[in-house]
Amino acid sequence: MMSRVKRAVWVVATLAITLVIGQFSGVRDYASQLRNGDATGAEELEATPTMAVVALPDNALMQRLKTEATRQRREPVDAKIDRVWKAIPGYNGLEVDLDATYRKAIAAPNRPIQYVYRQLAPKIHLNQLGNVPIYRGNPEKPMVSFMINVAWGNEFIVPILDTLDQEKVKATFFLDGSWLKKNPELAKEIQRRGHELSNHAYSHPNMSRLSRARAVQEIEKTEELLQQTLGVKNNWFAPPSGDFNQQTVDIAAEHGLKTVLWTLDTVDWKHPSPQSVVHKINSNVESGSLILMHPTDSSAAALKGMIHAIRSKGLVLGTVSQTLSPDRQLPAPVE
Repeated sequence: MMSRVKRAVWVVATLAITLVIGQFSGVRDYASQLRNGDATGAEELEATPTMAVVALPDNALMQRLKTEATRQRREPVDAKIDRVWKAIPGYNGLEVDLDATYRKAIAAPNRPIQYVYRQLAPKIHLNQLGNVPIYRGNPEKPMVSFMINVAWGNEFIVPILDTLDQEKVKATFFLDGSWLKKNPELAKEIQRRGHELSNHAYSHPNMSRLSRARAVQEIEKTEELLQQTLGVKNNWFAPPSGDFNQQTVDIAAEHGLKTVLWTLDTVDWKHPSPQSVVHKINSNVESGSLILMHPTDSSAAALKGMIHAIRSKGLVLGTVSQTLSPDRQLPAPVE
């Protein structure tokens, strides 16, 4: 009698062990498919209760992601004061978000891995450098800007806006206050087209030659017009003719503005040939360049060529705020 009971127990135990081994083998086979990119998708993962244990981020897929994350990691770059270029903004670092990337890979196992990124802020930012002028963006950020100073040249503004629209480019227009007062509708058209607007003083003076009271007035009058006429709260002050002193920079800072100049000058007010303007930009533009323009015949005719030359170097065009921000240009997703 006892031998029959023992035999029955042994048979039941054997069957149970066989079932467990079989279930584990099936799970193991699915996990192998997942690592090799052959699994059919998240639906099967959810339909297999024990897969949650096997698919925890401690497998070949996660190890592959960790290796790639190490390769792709970029450390942030601190803002600094350069002997030549003065204040240079920082640039965010970049790392792979392992958890988010892993979840996307599990959800779409038959597609190339879609990496998810997060940016790493630098320890030192532009605002921590004090009242220092800015001539360029960070040289590691592949973005450049058109700075278009407007005090005259109305006949070329709409053609310039049309070209910018055609090329899907946003620029920063620095408006002379007296021009803005006379041309509110044209200023609103620039704004309607989606461009950034900022301060170019009121009467185009040499700022370094002004008394403190007069310098304050030049900045304040234009600031008030920008806010009252256009509803703009701006960030930048571009001194006319690039003429300024430390007093200018300090007064602009008191009004919440950073003093910004240029990296490359088209010198379009001398009416050079459009071909020579394009050649100059093509030969000298680099990451972080701020390109000075005015609404002139030369720049209107050269603008499309300048845009194409800039893009041919793998550079992106953005506003001054975008170029001087620490935000990183993220890799394009793989389709």
